[in-house]
Amino acid sequence: MVQNVPPTQVWEALKTQSEARLVDVRTDAEWNFVGVPDLSAAGKQAVLLAWQVYPTMQRNADFERGLAAEGLTPANHIYFICRSGVRSLAAAEAARAAGFTHVFNVADGFEGPPDAEGHRGRTAGWKTDGLPWRQK
Repeated sequence: MVQNVPPTQVWEALKTQSEARLVDVRTDAEWNFVGVPDLSAAGKQAVLLAWQVYPTMQRNADFERGLAAEGLTPANHIYFICRSGVRSLAAAEAARAAGFTHVFNVADGFEGPPDAEGHRGRTAGWKTDGLPWRQK
């Protein structure tokens, strides 16, 4: 079972654990138009590896190979993030099945769930928690 970890705890792990990495599984469009986590203060960069391919949103058949191509190993503690925590959970489960043993899901993702007005980024998630991010 993949553990959900609050964004603030993920940020602490990224800053203090050399083996911790963040994999952003959103699409190119989301990275470009919504933004990406800025890990420069932790001396790291987020791995941008789509779980689904835009615009068809088909599963990225090369996802597991992409993790290895980014230099990730089973020794890494890998935190997966998407918009709201759903795709990243599926990606983390696939990574676990592929032999990555320390995988975690960033609870509420980058933007969190929609609020009562249907807007994201107001109730929970990386951005709402005030963690560093930037426009790509």
